[in-house]
Amino acid sequence: MAQRVHLLLSIIFFLTLIRFSSQQGLSFVYNGFDQDQGYIHLDGVARIHNPGGILQLTDNTTLQKGHAFFNRPFDFGSDQPISFSTHFVCALVPKPGADGGGGGHGTAFVLSSSTDLTQAYPTQYLGLLNTSSNGSPTSQILAVELDTVETAEFDDIDNNHVGIDENSLHSVVSASASYYSEREGRNKNLTLLSGDPIHVWIDYEDTLLSVTLAPLKIDEKPRKPLLSRNINLTAIFPGGKAFVGFSASTGTLVSYQYILGWSFNFSTSITSSLQSLDISKLPAVPHPKKKPKKTSPLLIILVVILALVVMAVLGGVFVYRRKKYAEVREPWEKQYGPLRYSYKRLYKATGGFNSDGRLGKGGFGEVYKGTMPNGGGDIAVKRLSHGAEQGMKQFVAEVVTMGSLQHKNLVPLLGYCRRKRELLLVSKYMEGGSVDQYLFQDDKPPLSWSQRVAILRDIASALCYLHTGASQVVLHRDIKASNVMLNGNLQGFLGDFGMARFDDNLAASATAAVGTIGYMAVELTSTGTSTRTDVYAFGAFMLEVACGRRPFDPEMPIENRHLVKWVCECWRKGSLVDAMDARLGGKFSLGEVEMVLKLGLLCTCVVPDSRPTMEQVVQFLNRHQELPDFSPDTPGIGVSVPVLRGIPSLAITYTSEISSPSISSSSANNSMFISHTILYGDGR
Repeated sequence: MAQRVHLLLSIIFFLTLIRFSSQQGLSFVYNGFDQDQGYIHLDGVARIHNPGGILQLTDNTTLQKGHAFFNRPFDFGSDQPISFSTHFVCALVPKPGADGGGGGHGTAFVLSSSTDLTQAYPTQYLGLLNTSSNGSPTSQILAVELDTVETAEFDDIDNNHVGIDENSLHSVVSASASYYSEREGRNKNLTLLSGDPIHVWIDYEDTLLSVTLAPLKIDEKPRKPLLSRNINLTAIFPGGKAFVGFSASTGTLVSYQYILGWSFNFSTSITSSLQSLDISKLPAVPHPKKKPKKTSPLLIILVVILALVVMAVLGGVFVYRRKKYAEVREPWEKQYGPLRYSYKRLYKATGGFNSDGRLGKGGFGEVYKGTMPNGGGDIAVKRLSHGAEQGMKQFVAEVVTMGSLQHKNLVPLLGYCRRKRELLLVSKYMEGGSVDQYLFQDDKPPLSWSQRVAILRDIASALCYLHTGASQVVLHRDIKASNVMLNGNLQGFLGDFGMARFDDNLAASATAAVGTIGYMAVELTSTGTSTRTDVYAFGAFMLEVACGRRPFDPEMPIENRHLVKWVCECWRKGSLVDAMDARLGGKFSLGEVEMVLKLGLLCTCVVPDSRPTMEQVVQFLNRHQELPDFSPDTPGIGVSVPVLRGIPSLAITYTSEISSPSISSSSANNSMFISHTILYGDGR
């Protein structure tokens, strides 16, 4: 008799679920998942516990993710208004013994164009996106996150919030978790990571998405939602189809994340409505208990003996591997966990820092190419040596800050690793190599004039962003052809941004001259770095790219060694074209040549206040503004050696709307800018 009843219930449940095959919509209800019938697609660490039927998304393993999707999409491609509703009960349970009740990252209800989220990252990415897909319209993700970690990278408001995400973990709207109390007439706080079951209602009507929360003890849905936002569902999913489900992840800290019951309804039928969950049938929430430590004396003796034997046999190997992969880790680095690479991982990615994979060597260290396993892509690893731990906390904080800079022409900085007397910076590998390889190596084809101008515009835009677009002024301090990288399409990317200042943190003073001969402004030895010294280096780089010559070449005759002086002399003789790279074969625009070379001379003027800002340089390169009127005989133009103080600044008026006011004559000594911080300055 019991078997017949069970069979009858299964048939009724199956007939209820079969409604998703109708073109009119998709509707189902799970009061526990023990009668799943295979309609729930699981991946990662997600699993369904039977008996009981509770859906578990994450467990106590670190850096993991779990997904659960209904395996049939709902189709909203018709012309009728789109509406859907869902109601689920979840529970986020902290790991026993977690300090302060803290735990891993949260849970998200997801609409996705695909159930394959294997390329997504765990930790703060919640198993939804990764660094490259975050913010991309092609991700086709709409999520409602219940987040229990405050991530500065995504501007999270706190470590207990609800947010609506469109193709990005930067929530379009968020609020601290709470619910509206009908009895008290106000919102009351709700702790997500409490281990207690929580109601979540999500309703989408036409274009309005609403999210409502309540503890399990509340029988009815509160009449006031926590969040509401107009969302264009068809813009996010141009294909008109989406899968619904859940995603969750853990980081270095973990928590258990469960779904107890789930009801969903999408239908074009007016009579169709969301089926209610039967709270009495929902499974109980497991609460793992911390196991008491009970260690017998006999077990201690056995462990000690075993440890001595193992150490005697493997002692040599252990010491060798410990030295080989040893790192420096301190408690304050815990917050930077997702940006921290293990030395072992980088060692294997670079083949043990094999010389065959060395991309270059400079004054601040060596750079190696590496390949991350499991489709992680190619990386570039820069090894820096240092002799002291002083300032290391600030160094790491600045690396993390640099990683948050977002510009299409900056080489992405991915993270770092620390060892004794060694630092490693990890960035994206640029397959095109550096610009100096195309200018000075015969194994690379020469760049065309249009390609060179495009690269100059790319780097000018990136440097302008560092000076004016970031939250604080960033000084590059080492602009040169070898630090300008190219991708496969020969687009320019500024690399090592801020790294010269980082390296200098560890040993030098704030006004020490740092850079490369030929790119260094005269005032570096007296007043230190500023945005003006970056402009000087960029001007030298412009002349280098146009002329195919290094800014300083000791093998040239004395009168031609300094590129700035030589270009100015060609201008004085009325033959600027003679300064151009012979490998161009005369294939260039005379107007652009004159603009680029004159702008390079203006940027390398020895009087700092006479140099344009990077905003003005971008205007000049894009031909949105004409160069000011000056000549090769203007004071400070074409000077390649230190000059006496007192040379007046140019009487130049910049007419662009973004430019500074007219510059009157003043002492060069008075106009020099002094950088007052390790990385950031106040001036432009």
